[in-house]
Order: sequence, then C-alpha cells, then structure tokens
Amino acid sequence: MKALVFIPTYNERENIEPLTMQILGLGSSISVLVIDDNSPDGTGEIADKLAEGEPRISVLHRQSKQGLGTACIAGFYFALAADFDFIIEMDADFSHDPRYLPELIGAAEAADVIVGSRYVRGGGVRNWGVHRKFLSRSANFFARKMLDLRVHDCTSGFRCYRRDVLEKLKLDDIVSNGYSFQVEVLYRCKLAGLKIVEIPIIFVDREKGKSKMSGDEIIKGMLSVFRLRSRFKRW
Repeated sequence: MKALVFIPTYNERENIEPLTMQILGLGSSISVLVIDDNSPDGTGEIADKLAEGEPRISVLHRQSKQGLGTACIAGFYFALAADFDFIIEMDADFSHDPRYLPELIGAAEAADVIVGSRYVRGGGVRNWGVHRKFLSRSANFFARKMLDLRVHDCTSGFRCYRRDVLEKLKLDDIVSNGYSFQVEVLYRCKLAGLKIVEIPIIFVDREKGKSKMSGDEIIKGMLSVFRLRSRFKRW
C-alpha cells in the first residue's frame, strides 16, 4: 500500500529539507509531493535539489501564491494520477509532527478520513497564546454547530484520505480556499456518508518562519460556513 504526503509550501526554506527527510525515513512505501507557490525564499529550488537524488520526492511548481485549497486540490489530483492508496496533507512548518503519520495511515485501514485532532482526549496545542487558542476553539465550535459536524477539530490540516474518498468527491465543485477549505471538504465527506475518525495529536506552533494564519482567513472561514449551510441545508 502506497502513501503520498503532500506539503503545500510558501517560504519554508528552513523547514522543507529536514521535514521531507523525516517523512521518507518512516518507510519505503511513503512518498512526498512538495507543492510550492513560487516561494521568494527559494523553497521550490531546494525541493528540486532534494528530488534530484530521491525518486520518492516530487515537486509541483505553481506560478503564484494561490491559496491552501487549490494546493490541496492539486495534491489530490496528483495522487489519483499516480495511483496512491492513501493521501495525507500536512503543514511544512513541523506543527504537524511526522511521527503521527504511521498512525494516520494505519487508522485509514478501517475508516475513510482520518483527522489529526488537537481537540480530542490526548490532543493539544503548544506555544499558542490565549487569543489564538480562543479563535481556534471558537472557529471549530461555530463550524460544528452550524454544519452539524461530529468532528472536534474541523479546521485541522493534518489528514489522511483513502484513495476511494477522493474518487467519490467532486473535487472541482469545492470552492473554498484558504483554511475554510478544510471545513468544506469535511462537510462534503459527511454528506457523502463517509466514516471520519480523529486521532489525537499535539500541535506545536512553528519555530521557524511566519504563520500564514490571519484575521482575514478567519472571517473568510466563517462566511464559508454560512455559504455551505445555505447551499446544503434548510434553516
């Protein structure tokens, strides 16, 4: 069974090499796809050099910063074309620890979508201030209540999908970008009757580089939830 870990990147030159090496060290059945949005700091070029000596590394270059959602869609299509069995998305900044990957993949043997969750028993967050914790908790509570989701961490970007999940979803119909993309995909999986489970992870805030999260992303996420509810549900 082959697994692809895809990593959207923008200005992650300090993290991409050590992260990629840790992932590949977990086993020969795991490959990595770096999806770089023309990072000014040369992240894409570093990824290219890594790929030259390692066939399990692929690099997808995009012309500009196009957002997390479109990067994930590109990763999904790449995985389907390359015939991978499990597809994992994760951040490039080590906030998602590679040590959880075997557990994510293992859990996908009995479920359709596996979410690395900060908000189930055993999970948690480190190095966040009170304000950011409040925003994250509030955003997840809002999405869960508005969309009747049973998942505790709706905005987590650390997930494993079975191949047949991506084949069932109409990927071109997904319109959210940024962090609201995670909520929309999860909601569509719920509507499709797919089995979604959470495993606990400890999310550690990045030590190198700058966070991509902003107040605008949070507002867009809330508006996306309203749009999804109005489209798929009656008030």
